[in-house]
Amino acid sequence: MNAMNTDGYTTADGRRIGPVLMEMKNITLRFGGVRAITDISFDIREGEIRAIIGPNGAGKSSMLNVISGFYVPQEGEVWFRGERRGPMRPYQVARLGIARTFQNIALFDGMSVLDNIMTGRLTRMKAGLLSQAIWWGVAEKEETANREKVEKIIDFLEIQNIRKTPVGRLPYGLKKRVELARALAAEPMLLLLDEPMAGMNVEEKEDMCRFILDVNDEFGTTIALIEHDMGVVMDLSDRVVVMDYGKKIGDGTPDEVRANPDVINAYLGVAHD
Repeated sequence: MNAMNTDGYTTADGRRIGPVLMEMKNITLRFGGVRAITDISFDIREGEIRAIIGPNGAGKSSMLNVISGFYVPQEGEVWFRGERRGPMRPYQVARLGIARTFQNIALFDGMSVLDNIMTGRLTRMKAGLLSQAIWWGVAEKEETANREKVEKIIDFLEIQNIRKTPVGRLPYGLKKRVELARALAAEPMLLLLDEPMAGMNVEEKEDMCRFILDVNDEFGTTIALIEHDMGVVMDLSDRVVVMDYGKKIGDGTPDEVRANPDVINAYLGVAHD
């Protein structure tokens, strides 16, 4: 990997990583008297896959919730596309170009796969309530355009055969894929994945890894993810930030993180060749 600069860098496999998209500056988050995050800074660059790892209770999910705007830190600043981001409602964060999946799947079990994915297009819909109610004019054209976008995502994630199936009937691995599809339907600039491989078997993990890489490569989507499977993290990520007890103990490429003594002692346990 070439040295980074303000304009970006090129990875060893020739992929172009751009300038800083989001920056976390000295973030501290408290719940009452308990500190979940203590004075952590790192950035996420355009086009990269950025992993956040650490033992259970390290503060990873809290950090992802700060990035997504769900939590507002008591100290520090969040910058996105060169502007400081203040407290925001979820729909405002979505309109900024940030979408996410959840550790505990948050889908509508009684709705079909297609309808679940369509909910990801809500922030893209501009027709008024009246035209939507009678499905006329702008609303009809908008509905058609949004369905075309969703159908492309369904094809991309290879879930054509379950598009009309109620989500509640699907096995866990396919539910995870549908949730990814819904997040992609929002056309995010930054996609946040909260343990995308959790609960999956080997084959399902391989499929999800392939889709994550394809999303990053073909759509150019920047991805930040939390994941416990170290094999997945080291294979997928361009850079990794490591947390332990709410503090940052490592930050760098997978090889740099593997060789970091603090990371080895706190998390990995042994050095990896």
